[in-house]
Amino acid sequence: METATVSVRTGGVESVRDLTGEARRFVAGRGDGLLSVFVPHATAGVALLELGSGSDEDLLATLAELLPVDRRWRHSHGSWGHGRSHVLPALIVPSLTVPVGDGRLLLGTWQSIALVDLNVDNPERTVRLSFLSG
Repeated sequence: METATVSVRTGGVESVRDLTGEARRFVAGRGDGLLSVFVPHATAGVALLELGSGSDEDLLATLAELLPVDRRWRHSHGSWGHGRSHVLPALIVPSLTVPVGDGRLLLGTWQSIALVDLNVDNPERTVRLSFLSG
């Protein structure tokens, strides 16, 4: 298995960041196999979705409704409503697997790999890309 890490600066704002380019570069020339994308953080996740067409904003708006910034959260250190960030990985999981054929991601036409981060207290994220050849 081959592994690399990517640093992503979210800037301390709720964000959906496209990781597809980094993933494409990582698997290029590696043949057939599986790409694992993993975010080793308790307050972020990764998702497959269409980006750049408003879906990013729709996802953040939906998460704001499901996980509001208020006092309901028992996990209460950090900024206001921080506890919701710790619930996020139960909804937007911290890892996903993408098939790779002939060194290319086998994503659907409109699918992109995205980092989803609601934690405004942590402006730097690490993403681990691992390739298992098959």
